[in-house]
Amino acid sequence: MRREINVLVLFAHPLADSFGAALHRAIVDALAAAGHRVDDCDLYAEGFDPVMSAPERRAHNTPNPDLSRVQSHVDRLRAADAVVLCFPTWWYGMPAILKGYFDRVWVNGVAFHLAGRGRIEPGLRHLKKLAVVTTYGAPWWLIKLVLRDPVRGVILNGIRMLCTRHVEKRFLALYNIESVPPARCARFLARVEREFRRF
Repeated sequence: MRREINVLVLFAHPLADSFGAALHRAIVDALAAAGHRVDDCDLYAEGFDPVMSAPERRAHNTPNPDLSRVQSHVDRLRAADAVVLCFPTWWYGMPAILKGYFDRVWVNGVAFHLAGRGRIEPGLRHLKKLAVVTTYGAPWWLIKLVLRDPVRGVILNGIRMLCTRHVEKRFLALYNIESVPPARCARFLARVEREFRRF
């Protein structure tokens, strides 16, 4: 039997009637149906400011980063046992609001610890699971074979290194979103629902 965990869902899409929003709802509903506690963070709806201030940047790599404007988000991250990211891939990367979230919240003393001589120690060892649900406008062969899938690399290789090495990873992607038939979108949505009912 799966143990109930705290799941922080980070959603980044400005349109409430988008396919991304449908994926977001499916994730949250499936996690709740599985008995997990869900902290649903819709970055656009909450008005998250992705712009790092000058004081934040100045203190960014110091032992005392400036968390005064993002402390509530830091607290939510620290309370999570798992993080699920739901976003569209734009220009081969995550939306600016989500990138700004990482810039401002996942800082030294929170997501990692600067250990000297360029070494970084993980700060998110409490996270047991890390999952991504994303869509791409480009076909799979361009993303994977030509561009080497930068989003997947950043999250499952870079961000994963901030967690325990035993963190469970999932990456669900739908490619060519602008031209795929509705039936394929429906199948992907159903796959997402199944995956998070088993999360």
